[in-house]
Formats: sequence, C-alpha cells, structure tokens
Amino acid sequence: MGVSASKRVKNSLANSRSFDSACDSAYAHCLSLTQHAFEGVLPYQLLAASAHLHHTLFTLRLPLVIKWVPFPPTRAQVDSALRAVTRKRHENDGKSSVSCPEDEGALVLGPALFKEWALVVFAEAIVGNATKAVLTRVPIGIAGIAGIGAIARPGKDLIGAAIGIYALGVATSIYVSLSG
Repeated sequence: MGVSASKRVKNSLANSRSFDSACDSAYAHCLSLTQHAFEGVLPYQLLAASAHLHHTLFTLRLPLVIKWVPFPPTRAQVDSALRAVTRKRHENDGKSSVSCPEDEGALVLGPALFKEWALVVFAEAIVGNATKAVLTRVPIGIAGIAGIGAIARPGKDLIGAAIGIYALGVATSIYVSLSG
C-alpha cells in the first residue's frame, strides 16, 4: 500500500491549511494565557492546547479529525507526543526551537516545535483510533461470515477466502480513508 499509515496521516495534516491555521490559533491562545511572559508554549499548557486544537479542527470540519478523533487527545497522548518530539530534536544535536530558560528550568516550545508536536499528537490519535476500528470490525465480520458458512456449508476453502477478502477489504478501506 506504499507509505505507512502514520506517515500518510502526518503528510495529510502537514499539507492542510486548516491544520496550520488551527496550530497558529492554539499557539497564540497559549501565549495570550501566559500574557506573553515566555517565548513559547510551556509543557503544562499542552493538554489545553490539544483541546483548543481539537475544537478548532472540528469547527473547521477537518475530515480526518471529524472521522477519527471524536474527543480531544488524552494527557497520555499529549505527553507521549511531547517526549517523541523532544527526543527527536535532541537526537538531531539539539537544533530546534526548544529552549530552557536558566531561571525557570522549564522546556519552552517555539512555533515550529509546537506544530511538530501537534502533528505527532493528532497523527497518533488518528492512527490509533483507525487501528481500533480495524480490530473491532474485522472480528465481527469474520464471525458473521463464519456463521453464514456454518449454515450454508459451502466448504472450508470458500469460507477462508471470504474471510481473507473481507479482512483485507476492511483494512484497505480504513487505510485509504486516512489520506484525509
């Protein structure tokens, strides 16, 4: 199928003007909450920022978010995305928009890192929910096919082929829907 689901979702979000606009709005909102006392967004603001982003993306009717992220990301998802982004930045010799003011000792996310974090948190939420959909739809369909097979008794090979085709069809339809 080509590109992984996660990369496909990240590319779709990264190329979306709606997503860029929502990121800018959430970033500005976080700065206004701290009355511009910091040069960026602080980690404790990220959960509220993800909720603000989610609300904005829902309002802008971004298809991936509408379909796959019915609720804002959880604290665990927000923290996981922050760890992934900061780890990736530190592996790249620390060349990033991450700063740690000496007097505060706190991590501060600049606009570029904030958008990167937003991409990771929403891509992970979308792919995670799509994976859950595959894991729930396939067993239900398999049970239905097996039930019909038990009644009709067409043969084991035919039932196995039908189950395989069904599972592949479900996975493919969900993968294709991830392009936004």
